[in-house]
Amino acid sequence: MQHYYYILNKPCNMVSQFKSSHAVPLLGNLHFNFPEGIHAIGRLDQHSEGLLLLTTNKKVTRLLFQGATPHLREYHVLVNSKVSQNQLTQLSQGVPIRTGNEVFYTTRPCSVRLVDPPLIQFNSDYIPSERVPHNWISISLSEGKFHQVRKMLTAVGLKCKRLVRVRIENLHLGNLAPGCINELTEQEFFGGLNIIDY
Repeated sequence: MQHYYYILNKPCNMVSQFKSSHAVPLLGNLHFNFPEGIHAIGRLDQHSEGLLLLTTNKKVTRLLFQGATPHLREYHVLVNSKVSQNQLTQLSQGVPIRTGNEVFYTTRPCSVRLVDPPLIQFNSDYIPSERVPHNWISISLSEGKFHQVRKMLTAVGLKCKRLVRVRIENLHLGNLAPGCINELTEQEFFGGLNIIDY
């Protein structure tokens, strides 16, 4: 059976689903003729943007998230203030985030750095004023608790204004515009994810 593989730049305020009981913008609203059985791999929340993987291959979720080697994901995040070296160090070493009622989890060490300018230069609902202090941060991690990046920023006193996933392993968003889609071959898709046995 032939499977299909895509990279989508998910726009802000669109949910990572094709069906919903709520009146929200869906992936199916994009002007693209998706094949039957298509689904998203590793969702982005409604207010996050960027790289989203789509496929008809149901094995990908297991291979990507239940394999022995965790997969690296990179996010570019706009915060509403200047970021100190101490905050960068805290984020990179791990911070406690809430994962339930009175339940906290300390995030694993990860790669954190300032990016100026960010890799992404697309239009957005939020455009920072030059008069208001702000920074873009790159956060690369291999775990994905619920709203983890946003909670990590809150833990060090920063507020997320935009969150864009720019990379999963060696699959990059590049200059793909919001709402646009690139189709990949099976070899390009699994090679980019560093999955050998598929």
